[in-house]
Amino acid sequence: MPPLSSISGPTRKPRSGGPAKQLAILLHGWGADGANLIDLADMFAGVLPDAFFVAPNAPYKCESNPFGYQWFSLMDRHPQHMLDGVRHASEVVNQFIDEQVKALSLDNSKVILIGFSQGTMTALHVALHRSPAIAAVVGFSGALIGAETIAAEIVSRPPVCLIHGESDEVVPFGALKHATETLKACGLSVESHSRPFLGHSIDMEGIKFAAEFLKGKA
Repeated sequence: MPPLSSISGPTRKPRSGGPAKQLAILLHGWGADGANLIDLADMFAGVLPDAFFVAPNAPYKCESNPFGYQWFSLMDRHPQHMLDGVRHASEVVNQFIDEQVKALSLDNSKVILIGFSQGTMTALHVALHRSPAIAAVVGFSGALIGAETIAAEIVSRPPVCLIHGESDEVVPFGALKHATETLKACGLSVESHSRPFLGHSIDMEGIKFAAEFLKGKA
């Protein structure tokens, strides 16, 4: 397994103009980069005006797109390989969170993870295994990896909002039901939304659902 890699990416300061009172970390999808998601900060700043937003590039170059990044390899999609990959990605993200909360003088209770696709897979794994619990997780078009291990491994139960397009051609729409049911069975509060006719993407209605969910979460 490669060593832990430092990560960084574009940021947005709190819209309020004051010191950061929350930390919102945007985790991009496979083959993308932080710049691909950082504009979501503008969409969520209305409900998180005191949040510092950061969208780090994943630590590894994407195997199929030399201009993009990946949290873990998707060349071998055997469940154990995927689980090993997301576990290592979580180590990288946890290290990044530690660095950011220290720099901003915050703590886990002020951290929000917002992911898309592979970023959602990573965000969920981090959130369930990080203690103390973070404030919330928003996941677009993602999936829950290692569902069979969660009941035995879970250490935190932050509120989760999942949004998924019914016409997703990359991550099957059924992943939404699977993740929702598994997380609820483990005692999490989960809000899920399906988006008719939407493919592997984020639409404005989904952003509205997420923004409403995030009100008062940190």
